[in-house]
Amino acid sequence: MIRSLAVALTFLTRAPFRLERIVDVDVGRSLAWFPVVGAALGFLLLGMERLLRGVLPPGLAAVSLVATLALLTGGLHLDGLADVFDALGGGRGSRERMLAIMRDSRVGAHGAAALALFLIAKVLAVMDLVQKGASWPIVGFPVVGRWAVIPLAMLFPYARAEGLGKAFGEHGRWFHLVWASATTFAVVGATCRGNAVLLLAGPLLVSLGLGLWLRQHLGGLTGDVYGAAIELSELTFLVMASFTRR
Repeated sequence: MIRSLAVALTFLTRAPFRLERIVDVDVGRSLAWFPVVGAALGFLLLGMERLLRGVLPPGLAAVSLVATLALLTGGLHLDGLADVFDALGGGRGSRERMLAIMRDSRVGAHGAAALALFLIAKVLAVMDLVQKGASWPIVGFPVVGRWAVIPLAMLFPYARAEGLGKAFGEHGRWFHLVWASATTFAVVGATCRGNAVLLLAGPLLVSLGLGLWLRQHLGGLTGDVYGAAIELSELTFLVMASFTRR
């Protein structure tokens, strides 16, 4: 259990440790701990929000929170979001070209534009919650983002012949998803009161919709798609939480 949690931390954050000899089974088991990693990130953000309250205006506080999350995760999921939009914009309908673009470390015009618009939307959503004093959804959104990607990793084929992401589908099991879902419901239910089902349904539908759409283009999913799904699920949760707090 401890090893699979450590693998999840290695995949999802820039935690200052590395494991030796990670095997495919470890990768599959780590899915169960994705929401736990999200909760750790969320509580760190909540602590930061409490420290910044009254010190910085809501806009700057929101920028600080979004930037801190990107720092803690190494910008991995944001990079995936940019790569997916670059592939969609420059792939010209060719599966091989889209996969090649996703492997390219450079960010193109489509990815840069999507990334900029996404970060603006995320900052505005966080700022709205900060202004309303609704700080507990700040704990929830990293949890939900990492939970909503688990069905994509388990249910959809991997688009490449090789890659660590392929092990999620091969070694992820239903009890991993059940455990992750129970953790997510517990955190969101405790922090968002009676809106938990609604706040979970929206991000999950967005994640599954993205997976279905990109499977048609790629014949499967990639690590970049997983990252994009996490980011878009987080934003969906933030926007929905903002509306429920009106």
